[in-house]
Amino acid sequence: MDNHKSVGDFVFDVVGESISWTLKKQSTVATSSVEAEYIASANAIKKAVWFCTLLQKLDYSQTTAIVIHADNQRCIALANNPVSHSCAKHIDIWHHFICDHVEQGEVELHYVPTKDMLVNIFSKALPLEAFEKFHAQLGVLNYF
Repeated sequence: MDNHKSVGDFVFDVVGESISWTLKKQSTVATSSVEAEYIASANAIKKAVWFCTLLQKLDYSQTTAIVIHADNQRCIALANNPVSHSCAKHIDIWHHFICDHVEQGEVELHYVPTKDMLVNIFSKALPLEAFEKFHAQLGVLNYF
């Protein structure tokens, strides 16, 4: 049954190799695509910060900001400039920690068109060409 909750999904790459992926129904109903993408980005950033902490403990230091790809430009604008946006008045405050990480230079949100989002392989029915492209990007080997 459709409960109108969005699905947040992300793939993590370290040095060009996919190491983890997540596909999870969001805990709240988003009232806009901006909010849904913002919540998904917040969840991805939480996981990314955890991975960075783990990698630091393994003596792999991070030299650049974590890059989060998002396909909603208003979500990116909100993360980069959290001033009073009408679309954000109702977003739970805990999601706004994105802004702290962006402001500190630890995280950058980059726009990627929906058709080029690698994570779509986990959550959308794709044309064969797109499926094969994403399949190769994940590094999945064919044994057929």
